[in-house]
Amino acid sequence: MTQSVNVDNSEIEKFSQLADKWWDKTGEFKPLHDINPLRLDYIDAQAHLQGKNVLDVGCGGGILSESMALRGADSVLGIDMAEKSLAVAQLHAEQTQLCNISYRCISVEDLANEMPQAFDVVTCMEMLEHVPAPASIIRSCAKLVKPNGKVFFSTINRNPKSYLHAILGAEYLLNLVPKGTHDWQKFITPAELARMAREAKLDIVHTQGMSYHLLKKQYYNTDNIDVNYMLTCQSHH
Repeated sequence: MTQSVNVDNSEIEKFSQLADKWWDKTGEFKPLHDINPLRLDYIDAQAHLQGKNVLDVGCGGGILSESMALRGADSVLGIDMAEKSLAVAQLHAEQTQLCNISYRCISVEDLANEMPQAFDVVTCMEMLEHVPAPASIIRSCAKLVKPNGKVFFSTINRNPKSYLHAILGAEYLLNLVPKGTHDWQKFITPAELARMAREAKLDIVHTQGMSYHLLKKQYYNTDNIDVNYMLTCQSHH
């Protein structure tokens, strides 16, 4: 396995320490479980997962990967650089007896060299804000998808509101996610993400925001992209 340089080892270690907690729906990954149905429905509406070959980049413990496999994807490959998270994902897929899912510890850049244009759909959720060079990830995702295939990114906007919501709100006041989960300076504005996508020869076809309702304690989709947002891109190469 070739170790790519586009990895922040402290980020990998952080998620590795949490590995056994991935599938505890009340634990530290509760927000991921809570937003997963919204993400899944959005991806399915835009890309029609039934019968598709899907790649999930930065899959962690497999929460999204597994739900896409269950939604009818022909095959799902989840990749991540945190081996402990992948071991958890593998184990959970075996327990769930899913045969259309597999996992590999490989960087997206290395996989792009190995399997160009191999996937109908590529998802890269909540990962760009955790790597040193997000543009490299985006280029690799563009390389991995088939012509006219769909690529999905989700990340967090960088502005005063996202600092209040994602850092002070989510990490400190509400304890939704562990303190130190996010570095606000690594957050990416929709304009920056759109530019990197266009430079990677991806067309932006849809943008979707997501917000958290404090009283109902639940996430919902919105047109507001101030804090959490997802981008649907289409390959034209």
